[in-house]
Amino acid sequence: MDTLKGHTILLVDDEQDILNFLSYNLKKEGYKVFTAANGEEGVKMVQQIHPSLILMDVMMPKMDGIEACQVIRKDLNITQPIIAFLTSRAEDYSQIAGFEAGADDYITKPVRPRLLISKVESLLRRLSRAHLEKTENSATSLKIDREKFMVEIQGKSMLLPKKEFELLELLASRPGKVYSREQILTIVWGNDTVVGERTIDVHIRKLREKLGDDYIRTIKGVGYTFSES
Repeated sequence: MDTLKGHTILLVDDEQDILNFLSYNLKKEGYKVFTAANGEEGVKMVQQIHPSLILMDVMMPKMDGIEACQVIRKDLNITQPIIAFLTSRAEDYSQIAGFEAGADDYITKPVRPRLLISKVESLLRRLSRAHLEKTENSATSLKIDREKFMVEIQGKSMLLPKKEFELLELLASRPGKVYSREQILTIVWGNDTVVGERTIDVHIRKLREKLGDDYIRTIKGVGYTFSES
């Protein structure tokens, strides 16, 4: 489903071959994929890249998946992602522990590529619906429809280019938070794309031309933030 592509997915597993397999198949579908080798590293990555979806193993060194999920769910400074445990452990108590920790779903390894992609699309559609409902219920006059790449401002709808939309969605996901240029480059453009900071400034200028100057503020020497007022 093309409207779901471009989402950021974090894979957390201590088996490198599993990470390679998942990364290959998800990147092939157009997703931005980041990886972490254990729960502790995964938690740090979440705070940096703000993924839409996390696929996480349960049994890992340093910090297991259950504890990592609990830490992520308690973090009020991030936009909460969908979390699905991807593990070979099929015991009932493991699944119960996962859901009690705040997981949204459970996928048993090994998983076939087509089933994996289907499951990921289903989870992201759930996130898109929740995000849309939250956006439409917001007091702001700006509404964002992730599935259609559509923005509505004061009753007027407009279709934005992909990167402009993703940049706006990132900033609007946490009004008041200041995103540095480095964070924006990593989350919106990804580690595999080489672009300069000037690219961000150009996209910000285009967004302001379309939305007005009230929504995106420049924090000199730091980055940008979204304001609902």
